Order: sequence, then structure tokens, then C-alpha cells
Amino acid sequence: MAIQLIKSNLAIEAWKPEKPLARLSDGGGLYLLASRVPGRRHAWRLDYTFEMKRQTISLGVYPKVTLALARQKALALQQLAASGINPSADRHETKIATLAKLEDERRALTGAAPRGSFEDVALRWYETRKSDWVDTHARRVIRRLEIHLFPDIGRKPIASIEPPKILDICRRIQKKGTTETAHRALEHASNVFCFGVGEGLLKADPCRDLKKLLRKHHPVHFSAITEPRELAKLIRATRTYQGTAVVVAALQLMPMLFLRPGELRHARWCNFFLDKGEWLVPSDAMKRLKQEKINGAEHFVPLARQAVRILKELKQLTGGGDFVFPGTGASGGPISDSTLNKAFRRLGYSEDELTGHGFRATARTLLHERLSFNKDVIELQLAHQVSDANGRAYNRTQFREERRQMMQVWADYLDDLHDGRDDYRKHAVLPTFTPVPLRLEKVSSV
Repeated sequence: MAIQLIKSNLAIEAWKPEKPLARLSDGGGLYLLASRVPGRRHAWRLDYTFEMKRQTISLGVYPKVTLALARQKALALQQLAASGINPSADRHETKIATLAKLEDERRALTGAAPRGSFEDVALRWYETRKSDWVDTHARRVIRRLEIHLFPDIGRKPIASIEPPKILDICRRIQKKGTTETAHRALEHASNVFCFGVGEGLLKADPCRDLKKLLRKHHPVHFSAITEPRELAKLIRATRTYQGTAVVVAALQLMPMLFLRPGELRHARWCNFFLDKGEWLVPSDAMKRLKQEKINGAEHFVPLARQAVRILKELKQLTGGGDFVFPGTGASGGPISDSTLNKAFRRLGYSEDELTGHGFRATARTLLHERLSFNKDVIELQLAHQVSDANGRAYNRTQFREERRQMMQVWADYLDDLHDGRDDYRKHAVLPTFTPVPLRLEKVSSV
């Protein structure tokens, strides 16, 4: 350094800055910056020019960094700048490398996955996405990753994993007879690789061409009775079932209301309005995406006269509690799914013949084919997406009367089947179901 204005460390000790941030210059861009707070240590700074821009870098605090050491550091940094390397950028990269080394050591000690490995990226992807999922789905996703993917490729650098390795994992899952799980594992792996692509860890998703190399998954539908004569036998069996009043009521209401078993089992009295013949199922109790559960509308279930009668009788027994169908356990929760399944088994129906969820398919089939109700009205009552793109926003409230009529006709039909009238006539013609946008379009064209 050509200029050395500060004579010695004694000169620094004798320096009494008149104001905070005052400077004691040593020349060549090196100076001591007075502390903002009186009595604190002064700090060394170096101003330098890199690519025609003035920049500043810290060199430590006096007296830990003496005058001689400050000059030595300043000289080294000036030489670094002269060689075309920005001292500030170099220090930042060195700091990142040091932190990365410490992180690697920490991971090795704790058994965590190495940085940039498939497991490391997968866990970051999972943390990013899980807030969009309901808890049950989030648990299934992380379990598939932990069971099927992490053991084989979790510790490997994500950029080093080739398509044959992923295909081998998925085919091994298939051999166990779980084709759907193999496809799910492939889907999760693909999402993790795409996340890694976005972070710049690899160039492309190695899973993108593998789906066609797996056996096609054929969904297994819930067992359901769709023949009127067989349904008549079941209705008679449920109405003569020798069980508790709670289970008998649930068995009779399941085919009548055709909700998902979990939605029926978790029914609460506070959501029933028996004088109006209505049940408003809260959005968070329905099978929906997480945001729909939080922000969605309640599901309207019209109650036929038969349903109201059953519920009024049941309310005399369970109305003092929260749940409509309380269980007998100490937990205070509702009856379990196994309770209803055991009842079906006692009635002589195997799992291949009947499930609680199958009543939805029963109602969907017979309401349309035998009773000639419009499929979109039925889909609304099933809480499914209707064919009209705007239907979910409008139809849930605009077609309540049609749904109320349909549910009463359906309950009457079940009574007729019970009484042996299998050749049921079609119901009276109801107003044609027209999606709201189409009705508005007709009005505007008049």
C-alpha cells in the first residue's frame, strides 16, 4: 500500500472521533470507521474499484484486527481485484461454501439426506405442496416416498438418477400386485424431478416417458347393487335387521340419502333442520380439495318424509349428544366404518357384493335409468362436478326444488321395492334441468 497515514496502533488508541461514523484514513482506500455507539469498537473498511464501480468491504474490528493486519488484508483484497476477481463476491461464495460444508457435516451426523439428493429435493417439494392437500392425502404421499422411493434412490444425487432405475422400482411395485401404487410412485417421482429442474439441479425429468412402460391401471369400482329385484331384497333385509337402533337407522338411511359412508357416519345434529326436511353438510365434512373444504359451500341434502321419520325417532335416543350415529366406545366419536360393514356381512352380503359406498352407484344408476331423472340433477345431489362448466357455482342453490322432488320420489321408490312393486312406473315429468348459462342465453335471445 503506497500511503500509510496512521502512524501506529497508539495513534488509533489516541483517536477521539468527534461524531459517529467518523473516519480515520490510512490511505489507499483503507480507513477505520468510528462506531455508531460511543465506547464500541471501531471497524476497518476498504473502498476499492471493480469494473469501474466503487465498492466497500469490511476487514474486521479494532483491536482484534490490528493496524498491521488490516493493511495485510487490504493488500490481499486489492491484489484479488487487480486479478479480475471481485473481493465481495469471492467472500460471499466462500461463506456459502463454508456453510454448505457445515450443513453437510450436520446432515452426516444426524443421518439426514445429503444436499441435492433425491430425498432432500423430495422433502422440499413435499413441504411446498402439502399445504394444498388434506391431511390424509399428505400422509399417503409421504408414506409412498418413504416406502417405495427413498430406500433405493433417496441418497443419490438427483441429477445422477436415470430412467431405468425409476422404471425398475415401479416394476418391482407392480409385481406385488399394486399397479395403482406403482403409477402413484411414478407420479410422485416425476413431481420431485420437475421440482429439481426448477431449482436448476438437473436438466429434465427422467420419468416423462415411463408411464407407458408400466401396466395400465384399471380402477376397481365399489361393489353395488343396481338390479331392482336385488335392491328390494336388501331393503327388506335392512328394515328387519336385528341390531342397535343407531345401526338400524344408518342402514336404512344409507340407500335413501346415498352420501359417502364417512359423511353419513360423522353427521351432527346441529346441521339437521327436520322441520324443513333439510340436512346441510358442512363443506369441511365433504370429500373435496383442501381449499374447497375451507371456502366451499355446504352440501344440501333434502330429506324425504321417510328420512325425517327415521331421524325424529333416532333423535329421541341420540339427540342429547353431538353425533347422530354415536359409537359405543370411550372416544365419544361416531360409529366406525367397520360397524356398518359387519352389519352388511351379517345380512349375508360379502364385500364383493355390497359396500356402503356402493349405494351411490345404485342411486346414480336407477334414478337415471328407471326413474328418468336428469343426470346433472343426480350429479349435483352426489356432490359431483356437473357437465356445465359454471354449474358448481350456480346449480347447488338454483336447483334445490328439483333435488327435493327427486329425493322424495327415490324414497317412495325404495318403499315400493320393499312392498314388492318391482315393475315401478316412471315418475311424473319434472321441469327439464337446464344449466344456468344456457337459461340466461335463452332469455337474452328473446
